[in-house]
Amino acid sequence: MFGKRTNITPGTPPSAPKPAASPAAPAPEIRREEPRPTASAAPLAAIRKPTPPPVQAAPQRSDQYYQTKSMIFGAMIESIDLSQLAKLDSASARDELRDVITEILALKNVAMSIAEQEDMLDDICNDVLGFGPLEPLLARDDIADIMVNGADRTFIEVGGKIQLTNIRFRDNAQLMNICQRIVSQVGRRVDEASPICDARLLDGSRVNVIAPPLAIDGAALTIRKFKKDKLTLEQLTKFGSISPEGAEVLKIIGRVRCNVVVSGGTGSGKTTLLNCLTRYIDEDERIITCEDAAELQLQQPHVVRLETRPPNLEGQGAITMRDLVKNCLRMRPERIIVGEVRGPEVFDLLQAMNTGHDGSMGTIHANSPRECLARMEAMIAMGGYSLPPKTVREMITSSVDIIVQAQRLRDGSRRITHITEVMGMEGDVIVTQDLFVFDIQGEDANGRVIGKHKSTGIGRPRMWERARYYGDDKRLAAALDAAEVKDERVA
Repeated sequence: MFGKRTNITPGTPPSAPKPAASPAAPAPEIRREEPRPTASAAPLAAIRKPTPPPVQAAPQRSDQYYQTKSMIFGAMIESIDLSQLAKLDSASARDELRDVITEILALKNVAMSIAEQEDMLDDICNDVLGFGPLEPLLARDDIADIMVNGADRTFIEVGGKIQLTNIRFRDNAQLMNICQRIVSQVGRRVDEASPICDARLLDGSRVNVIAPPLAIDGAALTIRKFKKDKLTLEQLTKFGSISPEGAEVLKIIGRVRCNVVVSGGTGSGKTTLLNCLTRYIDEDERIITCEDAAELQLQQPHVVRLETRPPNLEGQGAITMRDLVKNCLRMRPERIIVGEVRGPEVFDLLQAMNTGHDGSMGTIHANSPRECLARMEAMIAMGGYSLPPKTVREMITSSVDIIVQAQRLRDGSRRITHITEVMGMEGDVIVTQDLFVFDIQGEDANGRVIGKHKSTGIGRPRMWERARYYGDDKRLAAALDAAEVKDERVA
């Protein structure tokens, strides 16, 4: 695999075009952090630590380290044929690079400790094959979000709290190169002509990039990481996001084909909760998902995944969420799952829910169940429909059965704060009733929110007949009765 190869910049993958950065530019700084296992890593139930870690300035590596790394990288590029390297799988290519770099260190008699050699080997391999300085963060499963604000400042969210890291990029050119590498994996692009991009990593983690000239201080990269081990309602119960009785009701809701809207603010765990609910869909049902960036991780065998497409350079060829929802109605779906409803597609989703596609689900940004209903009305108006308000509300009440509200509390923890039924209309007002609510009772000495999930004592909810049709009425009654008895004992 050896042979002359030139004009390759650190941080460039074997098949990527040459970036604008110079090969002689300083190498990126990477400070590896050991993973710290903690139950707070759960996206929907981050448990606050007693005291958050202090924000520290990033330590600087010596100039000698950067000079040595640039010298080794240049010698490696002169010695290896990256076109042959590109034909290898990731593990084999990394092993090959490590062998070459080790030989170069020996030939040039570089005086480095074993730890420094390992750091340099990882740095160079990550620059050539991975996502450079982001690799140590992507490898940690306790991180929920990675937020890069230009080349010099990178933040992470751990346990519901934001921390400054010591991760640095060589310059904004290297950061932009890594952003282009990420979005190109899913057929997207980001540059001055198209400076805003939504994409995803191969594991489904959500990626947003906003590049100069819109981002003044360098590209802003945000990654919403997904845990490798998918959460279940049992785990959410263990973390305190929902009571066992509330989790049992959610399981029944997913099984008996209720039309569900998961509502919540940014970072409250809506997608995680939607993934949990879909686990209780029968395996013989045909499910079609519509998303801007494919994040849902359904385990059923009969799933069709659809993803929107941005316009091309000429501004043509865009496929919107509404186009996907309209088209999937012709694909004989039994359930339609919309990753995030944020526009006029809500009208088509409600139409689907009301025309035989029972059990459809979606998420909406809203801070309460009542606000969720108001946002649906507003989004229908955004589509240009000149319908009377009462007609719109009647459409909502006849389509949506359950609203599940997720919330990120002030201590960073995530809780399911409401399980709410949509009952119908009284005059011009939509009537709802809560099955479960999360009652906040204060804070402990460490600032952690104290509260408990309470049943509202509804004897027979509206979904009772649907549960009876599917043979789950006894389970529903047992869950509600158990919750009510527990609340009486607490009182």
